[in-house]
Amino acid sequence: MSTDKKKSRIKLRPATLVTQAGRAPFDHFGFINPPIYRGSTVLFPTVADLEGLRQPYTYGTKGTPTTRALESAWSEIAGAADTVLVPSGLAAVALALLTATRAGAHALVVDSAYQPTRMFCDGFLARFGVKVDYYDPLIGTGIEALMTPQTTAVLVESPGSQSMEIQDVPAIAEIAHAHGACVIADNTWATPLLFPPHERGCDLSVDAGTKYLSGHADLLMGLVSANAAWAKRLRTTFNAFAIGSSPDDAALALRGLRTMTLRLREQERAALDIAQWLERRPEVARVLHPALATHPGHALWKRDFSGASGVFSVILKPFSKQAVAAFVDGLELFGIGYSWGGYESLVLPFDCETYRTATRWAPEGPALRFSIGLEDTADLKEDLETGLARLIGG
Repeated sequence: MSTDKKKSRIKLRPATLVTQAGRAPFDHFGFINPPIYRGSTVLFPTVADLEGLRQPYTYGTKGTPTTRALESAWSEIAGAADTVLVPSGLAAVALALLTATRAGAHALVVDSAYQPTRMFCDGFLARFGVKVDYYDPLIGTGIEALMTPQTTAVLVESPGSQSMEIQDVPAIAEIAHAHGACVIADNTWATPLLFPPHERGCDLSVDAGTKYLSGHADLLMGLVSANAAWAKRLRTTFNAFAIGSSPDDAALALRGLRTMTLRLREQERAALDIAQWLERRPEVARVLHPALATHPGHALWKRDFSGASGVFSVILKPFSKQAVAAFVDGLELFGIGYSWGGYESLVLPFDCETYRTATRWAPEGPALRFSIGLEDTADLKEDLETGLARLIGG
């Protein structure tokens, strides 16, 4: 795909970059957004072109101008050499791990990782002879003791998707690289707009585009970006599986991309407002939000991140399961469901004790994860206040 003649000579800030990246209007007769190219077969003008693959598109599984526009945009935003699109966030995690492991290899995965990541590691990777060990998210430079000559991958997720620990990613990456291992980041919470993964030492970065990229709870997508050292291997693994995302989904994601900075800023503001309000409530033992000074990882968050998203967790004081259910079930503005990052606020009870192995999860009381959407925070507080009254009454 060609590029527009006019290119900015300045380093674009995030709010501008998301509006400009991946666009080439004059490749499409001046239309601002690329059309949706649906197709499997791509024709070649001559045998010589076929044999030499002398054109940018060769088959539907290898991408279309629509998917390539999103790949190009995400690479620019993430500071990556290449990006591939897959049908879900879990598919992106799986693709990254398959790129960086092999039979007989050893992988280190943070104990606070997205639970389906663990299921993939303990099931699929184990079946193919990859040994996976889980490590304390707060290990920092202590990860040196866990590295072996067979370690080919170290997966970080900062903050943890439920328990919200902040990792010292640069320190872990430096040690992993000294041992020749690939560093994979699940960067879905922050997106590259708030945490530049490749600048922080990550070789492969995974994002669930289902969440903040989409922003509207109507799309499933995963993205894996790679630095120059890992881009070719990532693209080769991607092509071997032919698990690309559809051009229709890419078009929806491109539309979401153009407003992502605005939505992230608003959801950061709203979530911090709600988190501070909950921190003052007598029913709450702790609020796990990295942007709060009370969070144990706050200093690392300030050092490595440029902002926070709309997801955080709350540890309640001891209440019965029935009381928590009464609180959650009666909420009018918070849906009960997985995922997050959309315009709608969500709440999810969780218990890490059921799956963590390297660390012990022993909170003071029941735990809830909140994803704050785009509603008015005054309305959300009113809904929560009524719910907390049910909690006490239950």
